[in-house]
Amino acid sequence: MKLSHALAALIIGGCAALGCIQAVTLEVKEGNSTCIKAELSASFSITYNTSSSTRTAQVSLPNSATVDTGSSSCGTDGSSPWLVAVFGSGHALGLSFSSNGSLYSVTNLTLQYNLSDTSVFPEANSSIVVTVESASVGIWATINTTYRCVSATTFTVGGATVTFSDVRLEAYMPGNDLSPTESVCMADKASTTAPSTTAATTTTAAPAPTPPGTPEQGTYIVNNSNGTVCLLAQMGLQFNVSYVSKSQNKTVQDFVNLTPNLTSSSGLCEASRATLVLTQEQTTALNFTFTLNSTTNKYHLSGIALLANWSDMTAPFSASNMNLNYLRSTLGRSYMCNAEQTLVVEPNFSLNTFRLHVQPFGVTTNQFATAEECQMDQDQMLIPIIVGAALAGLVLIVLIAYLIGRKRSHAGYQTI
Repeated sequence: MKLSHALAALIIGGCAALGCIQAVTLEVKEGNSTCIKAELSASFSITYNTSSSTRTAQVSLPNSATVDTGSSSCGTDGSSPWLVAVFGSGHALGLSFSSNGSLYSVTNLTLQYNLSDTSVFPEANSSIVVTVESASVGIWATINTTYRCVSATTFTVGGATVTFSDVRLEAYMPGNDLSPTESVCMADKASTTAPSTTAATTTTAAPAPTPPGTPEQGTYIVNNSNGTVCLLAQMGLQFNVSYVSKSQNKTVQDFVNLTPNLTSSSGLCEASRATLVLTQEQTTALNFTFTLNSTTNKYHLSGIALLANWSDMTAPFSASNMNLNYLRSTLGRSYMCNAEQTLVVEPNFSLNTFRLHVQPFGVTTNQFATAEECQMDQDQMLIPIIVGAALAGLVLIVLIAYLIGRKRSHAGYQTI
């Protein structure tokens, strides 16, 4: 849904004008059925200019916020589901969602604030309405479960920051109430992992797991709405994940290869953002987010998110990082790296790539454009060139020495 249709989203109000931070319940309905429900607290830090300085407004989402029924939608007719909350004098907060069938995610967070609201922005030197947005903020959950994150989580959105806390949220709801089954965010999992208070025992560290070998290279594509290919990827993928094991009753490190013939691909292509979602047998969902800088015409892998529910896990595993800077290349070219790369996402999750070739923007004729190779491939090509040049130099030196020696030996004989 376009921002003009979504009035997309913002929430602003100072504590004095709009009330201190508190939980707000928001629902998007279609008829008598609820498709999106959110219970959350939100606060905002927004920098703005006055005639003489720069100020920062600290505001929160008040309990008087309401759902904008004209901009919110359950996502019928192929459009994305939207939750748009409005309050105060022209402020709004918007969340759009997408799903690949096994999980759903917040694909766009939009904030709209009205600088003419003097109760929030005193002495602002402008009276315009500002809209800022951030894509793929890392809020993921399994379909038919509630996303829960009690811990405070902050996102950068343009010149503002948005902090959510005490969040219980579900989209694509099968019923009118939040599911009792929850997908818990990593921040909550980390905060509830307390040190043991039992007596210390001597333990032997388990040996590092042996990787299962080089993963098979898979080919994955994303199509535009008109059916043309907009993203191409070929790669072998291997997960390096630490999780709590059912069988061992402790945290283990595991290497798992993605199996291409069991994996489906989906995604979305936009002007400056492209996503690739790989789903394997309803147990693994991996999301790649690529971002294009329209000023420099450079793109990079900016986000990776994993949701896994493997048989030995005590609970579904989720990890994401939307502030990455991997796989950098130029618009109109593809990115290639045959060497093994390790993409660190979080301390408990990294992704190993093998024989990787990807192009998220500017795909034409369903084929990869000329590739920009990674530094590791360039170094590997440089080594044989250096060795070959050294051998050629050595042969040349031996040949010159031989010719000089032969000439000197002939000089010792005189013609009679």
